[in-house]
Amino acid sequence: MALVLNEEQRLLAETARDFLQKNAPVSALRALRDSRDELGYDATLWQDMVELGWASVILPEEVGGLDFGFTGLGVVLQETGRTLAASPLLATAVVGASALLLGGTETQQADLLPQLAAGKLTLALALEESHHHQPYHIATRLEAEGDSFYLSGEKTFVLDGHSADTLLVVARSSGERNSREGLSVVLLPRDTPGVVIERTLMADSRNAANIRFTRVAITAEQVVGEVGAAGQWLDKVLDRGRVALAAEMLGSVEEVFARTVAWLKERVQFGVPIGSFQALQHRAARLQTELELARSIVLQALATVDEQPEQLAVIASLAKANLNELAKLATNEAVQMHGGIGVTDELDIGFFLKRARVTLQIFGDTGFHKDRYAALRGY
Repeated sequence: MALVLNEEQRLLAETARDFLQKNAPVSALRALRDSRDELGYDATLWQDMVELGWASVILPEEVGGLDFGFTGLGVVLQETGRTLAASPLLATAVVGASALLLGGTETQQADLLPQLAAGKLTLALALEESHHHQPYHIATRLEAEGDSFYLSGEKTFVLDGHSADTLLVVARSSGERNSREGLSVVLLPRDTPGVVIERTLMADSRNAANIRFTRVAITAEQVVGEVGAAGQWLDKVLDRGRVALAAEMLGSVEEVFARTVAWLKERVQFGVPIGSFQALQHRAARLQTELELARSIVLQALATVDEQPEQLAVIASLAKANLNELAKLATNEAVQMHGGIGVTDELDIGFFLKRARVTLQIFGDTGFHKDRYAALRGY
C-alpha cells in the first residue's frame, strides 16, 4: 500500500484546490451564514462539482460513475476542508452512495445511482437519536402491517437533512434497542406525508436537521436491501464516512497550520516577528510533526477502503480518533497564537475552530473510537 498519491490523484487534488479556492473560499461560507441561506449551499456550485465528476468518483462506470476509487474522493474532500466548502458531497457522494453500493438491491442501484452521478438526487442518512454517536441505539420503529410498513420515531443531527431529496432512515424492525440485529434502512422522499423536518443552525454553519416521522407509510420497495439486515453493512457505510471526514479534517488542519505560520511571520511584537520566539517555534514544530503523521494515517485509511476492506473498521477508528485530536489541538493553538483577535469574527480562524468542534462529534468522538479500536484489537 503506497502512502503517496499517484499522478492522476495529484492532478485531481490540484484541480479541486484551484476550483474551490476560486469558487468556494471561506468567505462564501461566511456569506451563506450571514444571509441564513435557505438551502445552505450554492446549488450552482454543487452542479459544477457534479460536472467535475466529484459526485460519481466512487461509483462504477455502468451507472455513470468514474470508478476512480475512494482515495480520489478523499483528496477532493481534503480540499473542501481547506475552504470549508458547503455542499452535499459528504452526505450524498460518500455516505448515501456507499449505503446504496453496499446495501442496495440491483434494482435500487440501477435506478438511483445514475441519478446521483448526474446530480439529480441528493441523499442524507438519518441515524442519530441522541447527543452522542450510538449507531445501534435505535428506537425509531419500522413496523409491518400486512404488505405495508409504517415508520415512526425521531432523528437528530441529520447532515443535509433539510435539503436532501431523499432520506436514508435507519429504523428498528425487530430486536432490542442496542442490538445490531433487526435494523433496516428505508428510502424516504423528503415530501412524504408524516415527515416533519426542522433545520438546525449549527455553530460551524454545517447543514443539519432534526426530523420526526409519524406513522409514515413505507412500501417494501423502499427498504434498502432486506428488512432487518442493515446491521450487516451499516458499519461499513459509517466507516467510509469516518474516513472521508478524516480527510476533510486533514485539509482543515493543513489550512489552519498554513494560516498560523503566515501570521507568526507577519505579526510583530517587541520590534520582531513573533515567529522568532522559540516557544512559539516549538509549538509550531509539534503541529508540523503531528500533521505529517496524520497525512500518512489518512492516506492509509483511504486506500484501505478499496484495497483492504476487511481492515477498514480498525483503520477508520484510528483515523477519526487521530484527526479529532489533531483538529482540536491545531485550532486551539491557532487561536492562541493569533491572540485575542483569533476569537473574533473578523478572522476566518474562528470558522475552522467551530468546524473542528462540530466535526469531531460526527460519526463518533475520540472516546467512542478509542473504545472501538480497543475492542476490535481484543482488549
